[in-house]
Amino acid sequence: MMNRRTLLASLAAATVCRGVDPQRFFTVGQRGGRWWFITPEGRPFFSIGLNHIDPAPLRYASNGDLWERKYGNSMEKWLKEAVAPDLKAWGFNSVGWTQEVVTRGSTNHRHSRAFTFEEYQWLGLPYCHQLPFADFHQWEAETRHPDFDAPEFAEWCDYVAREHCARLKDDPKLIGYFYIDCPTWIHTRPESAWKGPLFDPEKLKTEAGRKELHALAMKWYRITHDAVRRYDKHHLILGDRYEAAHPIADEVIDAALPYVDVLSFQHFSGPDKVTANLNHWHQKTGKPVLLADHAIQIREPDGSGRHDGEGDARVLAALRETPGCIGYHLCGAYLRNEARKRALRDASEKPDEAALESITRANRETAAWMERVR
Repeated sequence: MMNRRTLLASLAAATVCRGVDPQRFFTVGQRGGRWWFITPEGRPFFSIGLNHIDPAPLRYASNGDLWERKYGNSMEKWLKEAVAPDLKAWGFNSVGWTQEVVTRGSTNHRHSRAFTFEEYQWLGLPYCHQLPFADFHQWEAETRHPDFDAPEFAEWCDYVAREHCARLKDDPKLIGYFYIDCPTWIHTRPESAWKGPLFDPEKLKTEAGRKELHALAMKWYRITHDAVRRYDKHHLILGDRYEAAHPIADEVIDAALPYVDVLSFQHFSGPDKVTANLNHWHQKTGKPVLLADHAIQIREPDGSGRHDGEGDARVLAALRETPGCIGYHLCGAYLRNEARKRALRDASEKPDEAALESITRANRETAAWMERVR
């Protein structure tokens, strides 16, 4: 007899298989004893992505006229002549999510906008896209929680899908859609403590409370899923990027299973903890898992940071031995700004050569491993 979690996993698998044209869009599947993204051409694909790509640091006053002089005030020129060649040279084969943190504070913590359809075309790489259905990210400091029962919430989700998915629906380079960056279902961070979590974790001590959370999460995943599928029948739904460093309720994951194709996680830790976490959720649900945001950082005395390239490489190597994992997205950024203070190039475009040597080597080793499987 199936238990509830097994039943939900089987329903989720059926959801993944229905309505997807494997000849035109990314899917997920098993090859050679492990899970993969499957390309529109039918080939196994392990996503090696870079997150956080924003040109605004090139426009700092200290840079003078660098942006206009070098790129002619053109996003197209910048993406085609700088970003795309760099990502390919460094061994990245995709883009995770493009928004970059631009302010950090207790009352204002914001990210840059997502790329447009045209900008993704200029970049020319497989990509993931975040849909702004709501703002209960753990870092969000200003917006109150949404009311999933309010008719205007469903109306907003329909608008978001019309604005985003209806334009991206035919693009074979689109891997899939993300929702919330580290949702605060049962935890908060200092920025979001004023509004508390969406659900009181004390209620999880009772069966009634656990059922209440499951019902609440089901509304979220059903409404958002249905909005996407109204305008895009095919592309993968990558769902929320759960924060592995905080408690994740089984009831939320159970509610997501019928409505997402992949379970996505943020986890800033070493290979042992990262792989243990991903294995846990893969074995528990049967879903492929994606490390959608990760970096190991070296903190400098002045408060800035550098990538620990060797540390990042060790995590990527461990993920190749994690059969449920289908990708690794590095928490960039491409260009350093004064909010994150860490990137692969600084605001004047000087590369972090020490980090990039290790990152490029690890990315190329992963690409060679992928080719052997193909």
